[in-house]
Amino acid sequence: MSEKSIEELLKKLAAGAQLSEPEKKEMKDYKFWKTQPVPSFDETITTQGPIETKTIADISTEPLPLLKEFEWADLDINKQEDHDEVFKLLYENYVEDADSTFRFKYTKEFLDWALKPPGYRRDWHVGVRVKATGRLIGFIAGIPTDLDVRSQEIKAVEINFICVHKKLRSKRLAPILIKEVTRRVNLQGIFQALYTAGVVLPSPVSVCRYNHRPINWKKLHSVGFSYLPDGVSETQMIAKYTLRNQGKVKNLRRATLDDFEGVESLFTKFQKRYELTQKFSTDELKHWLFGDASIKNEDKVIHTFVVEDEQGKITDFFSFYLLPFTILDNKEHDELGIAYLFYYASDVAFDKEEKEGNQLLKKRLTELIGDALIIAKSLGVDVFNALTTQDNNLFLQDLKFGEGDGLLNYYLFNYRVKQIEGGLNDKNHVDYNDVSKMGVVML
Repeated sequence: MSEKSIEELLKKLAAGAQLSEPEKKEMKDYKFWKTQPVPSFDETITTQGPIETKTIADISTEPLPLLKEFEWADLDINKQEDHDEVFKLLYENYVEDADSTFRFKYTKEFLDWALKPPGYRRDWHVGVRVKATGRLIGFIAGIPTDLDVRSQEIKAVEINFICVHKKLRSKRLAPILIKEVTRRVNLQGIFQALYTAGVVLPSPVSVCRYNHRPINWKKLHSVGFSYLPDGVSETQMIAKYTLRNQGKVKNLRRATLDDFEGVESLFTKFQKRYELTQKFSTDELKHWLFGDASIKNEDKVIHTFVVEDEQGKITDFFSFYLLPFTILDNKEHDELGIAYLFYYASDVAFDKEEKEGNQLLKKRLTELIGDALIIAKSLGVDVFNALTTQDNNLFLQDLKFGEGDGLLNYYLFNYRVKQIEGGLNDKNHVDYNDVSKMGVVML
């Protein structure tokens, strides 16, 4: 939903025309966000800071009222029955493609990793049930995070996994879920939030684009994920995306907990190059980059690899996480292996020669992420995804990533800041001549 589309809808209403159901939803969403402490589309931002100031004393201790047939539910992801309910709701009603061919397959390990970082609060995993049956029909999650926004540190919450049952979206439960989790977070003295959406709401702080690197093009084509361009044969497409059998980077290996101190030091220094980052505690960073140490490598959600020099110093690392798709109504395949590039760092970025441009870092990241593709293939990954965050634009083209259709909009709740570059040009396509200033990768 853009400012232009809102203007068009308002003109349509003023002329006495009827809105379609999707247009009505756009207007309702717009009206809701106009009541929230977020920058408007046409606002000229000259200062940085909170939009409104509140204290815990200003916040109601009572949950928001729901329609009489619904009730609030505090979910405990540690309980198998609650975990199963969240899995089922997300699987059947969360993000899927327009043809309903693919659905995210959330494993227990993934939900534990995504929803239970150090310091998480059960009461920020908010559900809505049907009172008569107890069925879970709505969910939203908040996890604590500290942000650095152009050198201003903010205590915040990351909002994710907002989901309402498809058949109940006319009940306007999504705004109520947002308000309720906001109330619960505010009661802990936190008044800012970070969230993302594929749709345009008032008003993005940054915009990035998804990019996809086919690994098993033949399979992607057979399930309708990738299409055959005109004038090109299937054999040519398969050859185009064929990977080397061996990587290029010397001394690259899977990370162990013994590497953490070196990874943390490198990551902290590398992240200072961006304008919006998350400030992880030691325990948080260990969780996000190393996951549960008790899980076997082949079952891990997050995969982190390091490069160690002859003196035992960690000079580079990269990470990616796995979130497969279930494929519906396909006789040959039932799952797509999907990898998402997560955080990385290289000490090449601090080389004195790098001040003359990005060529050294471009070469190094192309080698590192090129090897990440090979490792991902060995783990059964069919397509590797990356946003235009961090320094990704330096290697996307050389490693044969293709621009996706989807844009990801980043938002800050109750915080005003000038636009942060997301690696796109003025037409919202990848800017291969520049890099992003967005250092946050959200799930």
